[in-house]
Amino acid sequence: MSRFVKKGEVEDEQFDWGVIGWRCVPSTGAKQLVVMDVKLEPGEGHDFHRHPGQEEVIIVKRGRITQYLERDSTELGPEDSVFIEADVVHASFNEGDELADLQVIIAPSLGEGSGYGLVDVSGEEPWASLRSASGAAGA
Repeated sequence: MSRFVKKGEVEDEQFDWGVIGWRCVPSTGAKQLVVMDVKLEPGEGHDFHRHPGQEEVIIVKRGRITQYLERDSTELGPEDSVFIEADVVHASFNEGDELADLQVIIAPSLGEGSGYGLVDVSGEEPWASLRSASGAAGA
């Protein structure tokens, strides 16, 4: 079902690493896309994980993040983005002192619940010690 989505209609959900605003998910009628507004507070991050069978695009709207793709990382600022192939381990950390606002698109939707699948690998090596090995502040 096609529809307009006004900012006030976006349902926010708090996680230990930040907030997701659910814009486009199966419950809103989306069959192929999951679209989220993500907020990462300073010092917070979405630790190392992967999405089985799903691609992802992250667009930085405000602030700065350190973005990991497997073992490589770079800083992304406003209007920068990253494309993440299915099953690639990645993580996003706000190591700055201002809120980071991101737009996240994941596809294809899994068609139930939030529409995306996630496998947390942050407790596995090399991911568990990657940031400390590169000199980054705590995970």
